[in-house]
Amino acid sequence: MFLTISTTGTPERPATDLGFLLHKHPGKAQAFSTSYGTAHVLYPEATAERCTAALLLEIDPVALVRRGKGKGRGGAPDAALAQYVNDRPYAASSLLAVAIGAVFSSAMRGVCPARPERAALPLPLRVEVPALPAHGGADLVRALFAPLGWTVTVTPVPLDERFPQWGDSRYVGLVLDAPEGRLTLGEALRHLYVLLPVLDDAKHYWVSADEVDKLLRAGGGWLVDHPEQHLITSRYLSRRRSLTREAQERLELLRLADADDTDVAEIDNAVDENSDTEEKPVPLAVRRREAILAALTAAGAGRVLDLGCGQGQLVQALLKDQRFTEIVGVDVSMRALTVASRRLKLERMGDRRAERVTLLQGSLAYTDKRLKGYDAAVLSEVIEHLDVERLPALEYAVFGSARPRTVLVTTPNVEYNVRWETLPAGHTRHGDHRFEWTREEFRAWARRVAERHGYAVEFEPVGDEDPEVGPPTQLAVFHRTDPTITETDKNVKQVRAA
Repeated sequence: MFLTISTTGTPERPATDLGFLLHKHPGKAQAFSTSYGTAHVLYPEATAERCTAALLLEIDPVALVRRGKGKGRGGAPDAALAQYVNDRPYAASSLLAVAIGAVFSSAMRGVCPARPERAALPLPLRVEVPALPAHGGADLVRALFAPLGWTVTVTPVPLDERFPQWGDSRYVGLVLDAPEGRLTLGEALRHLYVLLPVLDDAKHYWVSADEVDKLLRAGGGWLVDHPEQHLITSRYLSRRRSLTREAQERLELLRLADADDTDVAEIDNAVDENSDTEEKPVPLAVRRREAILAALTAAGAGRVLDLGCGQGQLVQALLKDQRFTEIVGVDVSMRALTVASRRLKLERMGDRRAERVTLLQGSLAYTDKRLKGYDAAVLSEVIEHLDVERLPALEYAVFGSARPRTVLVTTPNVEYNVRWETLPAGHTRHGDHRFEWTREEFRAWARRVAERHGYAVEFEPVGDEDPEVGPPTQLAVFHRTDPTITETDKNVKQVRAA
């Protein structure tokens, strides 16, 4: 992964001042350790007339895999082959952006005690990135950089030069030129820090709330008025809607403050937080997780399966409680497991904590030896996503084969749907729901499953219980009654005896 920054100079203002601005001596080759390899800074040329600084990020592919999987992490969220065959060591991405932020942090802030007057002055600059993934193509590259004062030269990289008919790859070679008077070095570095991962449209780490602050710091002075502001904020924040909304609200405050020549705090004073005593309702998803945690605690479960774990919200909640010593999240969707891994920050998790959690790809329609022997299994808002005719396969895989001591199943109560003002009559709560059951339908199904596989079942409401239509979510708690012999086991023994 490679990037160069060049400038020109005169005897009065030598180009080698670039070394002072970057805080890296032109006469030395320096190396800096990162989580995924080594960043090298060197100067291919350093004269008074022209100086070029090169940042070479040498990625360790093994470290990429280990940081994504590591001790105790079990199944990795990425496809097995994709862990080893990918463009990460070569194409500019968030890995390079993080290296820029770490190696050139002072230059990004415009701090240079040795040449303070030079740090504040625009320089003639040229930036070259030989391999840049560009989701959106050359037109998007120009749309992002041109409004910032750059002259943009984009060269598409063909899939294979020997076969031009195959067309171009998603990679481009990028050259950015800024004549003297347009940009300072700090501004240039901040542009790269934000826009490289935006063009890659991916980040190698979990995007949390502090990423909004990073974006606004690096985007100060240019992001507020950028014509592609929404795309930049959305992609930089990995399309997390809540974070994107927060970033855009704060950017709008900055724009208004700048227009009124006042401070942001003076504009953002419409609400007195000390007087806002109205209690906000607890989201149903939170109450569902609370009910599951309470049921698992009451059952004395320590080793728990989250079957159909999705994006890992329940796994995250289980990890916070030390009583749960082993947590396994299972989902058929590799994309969901990738999001779960980022949510849990597996690549940065300490070994002791990481030993408690595993993410596995698997289908609940098939038996899986890896799921046997656990204290409890949770199917939270899962069964309604399956076609009814496929439920028997799930029932046997969980209750007949895996056979945990306790099984928790939550599902929507369709009777409660009339209380949702925004839900049209006859519609399910989610477009992917194959069915939604009444309380009686759910209880009849649960009792049949319990009787067939040697479990007892009891039912609990989740959420505020309406006297007419019941709770919004219904919870069934299955407890295994016979730890050794079930009706299924008896049938198998009879077949073998015959």
